[in-house]
Amino acid sequence: MNELWVVRHAETEWSATGRHTSFTDVPLTEAGRAAAAALVPALAPRRFSLVLTSPRARARDTAAAAGFADALVDDDLREWDYGELEGLTTSEIRARGGAFDGWSIWRGPVPGGETIVEVAARARRVLERVAAASGDVLCFGHGHASRVFVAVALDFDPHAGARLALDPATISVVGSEHEERALRAWNLRPR
Repeated sequence: MNELWVVRHAETEWSATGRHTSFTDVPLTEAGRAAAAALVPALAPRRFSLVLTSPRARARDTAAAAGFADALVDDDLREWDYGELEGLTTSEIRARGGAFDGWSIWRGPVPGGETIVEVAARARRVLERVAAASGDVLCFGHGHASRVFVAVALDFDPHAGARLALDPATISVVGSEHEERALRAWNLRPR
């Protein structure tokens, strides 16, 4: 069974300040560019039969800085669409009150955005590409969508992604044990 390597894009101004960023193209910060380049020693020795990236510039730029400028764009790796909540912090969303009290992306409304069921369906389509690949696969993506992606890859309910904290510019690996998908590494930051 091939390995699935997942890299969350490096830091942007919005990720550093906790703003929900799906369709807005926010560039990497200087620190983000450095963190993306720091991925090279961990990724360069590996041979990947397929390298995919979200279409968002922050993911594509992370892929390029990490040595994979030729990564194929897969729209299904884009971040969870936050709809009307785009650009807002969790505190700002909760301040709306009512249905937004105690809000999180995992259990609250997302007006004008995607449901977790839709994000999981995209994850399953990417996993079909992963399964069809002749070797290990590397995917550059985002925080929330990647957490759903890995939960689905492990045959968990997509909501299990809530329990998988994922920092910018980190590497996670889904491999196998006895013909079952298994989490081999999570949220690793190269030294």
